[in-house]
Amino acid sequence: MTTLETRDLTIRFGGHVAVNKVSCVFRPGELTAIVGPNGAGKTTYFNLISGQLRASEGRVLFDGNDLTDLSAPLRTRAGLGRAFQLTNLFPNLSVEENVRLAVQARSGVHYDMLRPWRTRRDLIARADEILDSVALGNRRDVAATVLSHGDQRKLEVALMMALEPKVFMFDEPTAGMSVDEVPVVLDLIARLKKDTSKIILLVEHKMDVVRSLADRIIVLHNGQLVADGKPEEVIASPIVQEAYLGIAPPRSAA
Repeated sequence: MTTLETRDLTIRFGGHVAVNKVSCVFRPGELTAIVGPNGAGKTTYFNLISGQLRASEGRVLFDGNDLTDLSAPLRTRAGLGRAFQLTNLFPNLSVEENVRLAVQARSGVHYDMLRPWRTRRDLIARADEILDSVALGNRRDVAATVLSHGDQRKLEVALMMALEPKVFMFDEPTAGMSVDEVPVVLDLIARLKKDTSKIILLVEHKMDVVRSLADRIIVLHNGQLVADGKPEEVIASPIVQEAYLGIAPPRSAA
C-alpha cells in the first residue's frame, strides 16, 4: 500500500522550532485534516512535506522512497499534488490552456515547432474532460485572471487532477471565498475522496469544514503533534478544547 510518512520532521528558523519532531503516516482512502491555532506550524508542515521548505531534521517518505532531499518539482513528479492558500495559475492564459499545459507536462510531451499543440486532440480532450469534472467546461475560453476566486480555486484543483497525483494537498481551500462559493469547492474535494487510491491532506481553520470532510484529524500546537484520531474523539479531547477551541479545562475542586 502506498503511504506518505514523516519521521521526526523538524525545522528551525534561528532559535525558533516551527515544526518539532512530527511523525505521522498517511494512507490511501483517508482524508486527514491538519488543524491547530494560528502559528501552530500547519502550513510550515505542509511546506516541509511538499518541498517548499527543507527540513532541519527528519525525513519525508513516500511510496517506499525517501523524498527528503528532493525539490518541490521532483516531489510533484513523484506524486505529491499541492494547492496553495493563494491560487497558483497562469493568469493570462485561458482556463483550457492552463489545464492543457498540466496535461502536457504529465504526458511528457515537449514543445515541437513542427507539430503545434492544437493538433494534439488527445491533450485537449483530456483537459476538457477535467474541466467538465470541476464544472468549468463552460468557461474554458476565459482568461484565468477574470475568474471569480472560487472558480480560480476550482481551476487549481483541475491542474492538480491533470498531473494525476497520488496525494492531494489542500491548504485552506475555502480561504477568501464567498458563502456561495464554499460548497462548490467542498463538493469537489468530497468527490475526490471517492477515489480510495488517493491520500488527501487538508489544512483548514473552519471546524464545520473539517467535520464535513475529515476521516481523521491531527492537531499541531507550538509545532508539535498533540492529537491524532477520529474527528469526534480529537475534537472532544481536553488538549484540543484548550489549544484550538480556547476552552479551558474545568478546575478541580480544592
